[in-house]
Amino acid sequence: MRIGVSGASGKLGGAIVEELQERGAGHDLVAISRSPDKITGVEARAGDYDQPDTLLQAYSGLDRLIIIPSADMRPGVRGVQLKAAIDAAVKAGVGHIYLTSAAGTRQAAVPTVGESYWTGEQHLIRNASRWTILRMNYYAESMVDEILSSQGQGVLAGLGDERVAFVSRDDLAAAAAGALLTDGHAGAIYNATGPAVISGTERAAIASEILGRPLGWIVIGPDQLRHGLTQAGLPAEIIDAIVEIKTTFVQGYFDVLTTDVQRLSGRAPKSLREALTSRQA
Repeated sequence: MRIGVSGASGKLGGAIVEELQERGAGHDLVAISRSPDKITGVEARAGDYDQPDTLLQAYSGLDRLIIIPSADMRPGVRGVQLKAAIDAAVKAGVGHIYLTSAAGTRQAAVPTVGESYWTGEQHLIRNASRWTILRMNYYAESMVDEILSSQGQGVLAGLGDERVAFVSRDDLAAAAAGALLTDGHAGAIYNATGPAVISGTERAAIASEILGRPLGWIVIGPDQLRHGLTQAGLPAEIIDAIVEIKTTFVQGYFDVLTTDVQRLSGRAPKSLREALTSRQA
């Protein structure tokens, strides 16, 4: 069996490639990226989401393929990219297409971040003969970055209770690898989460304990959050994305807890506490 990873030079794609290599099982592995020169140890093919003709060639001969959305945050771009990648995979005759998506995905339109996941999921379901969707919770690593950057202010800020089941990137990669290497996943929509749903108050307490300094939790409004991000010099599209994501935290999109990671990967997922502790080691 020949397995492809589309977006292999990104952090998640690279982690999935590593997991597949470690698990072996005698399958051929193809890493697909717009920067194939960055890939070593496996067959590398050039494939650019913005150049569909390159994808058709890159996906040729694959039995299974996982498509990872790009990091392009411009409104509407990722939805177009995902449709192009799915169309190329179908045209190339890929037997089973896997897609990484986001927890809480539902009908959405441009310019929201969630539009790309909704567009990608719906296009996959309607066009692929065999498909699997792996919805990810919010990265534990991203929250650790936020905690570390906020410790100087003595507070973590959110738009509300923000209950989130943070998942580590490595655990998501392990779950994806497990799904790619085994049968019985056609038509399944999995939710990859960490071991617990953590509120804003709880993560402030965890951070205080591990960092050895008091860290409080405060609730602010969207305008205040947007102002602070603007003062930090972030680009407008990134600010919009952060405000939207924080809003979906409050709306419960990421207040989802499953054991899908353990079932697919064969190991228990790391907690937010473990992710923060490992960064402090």
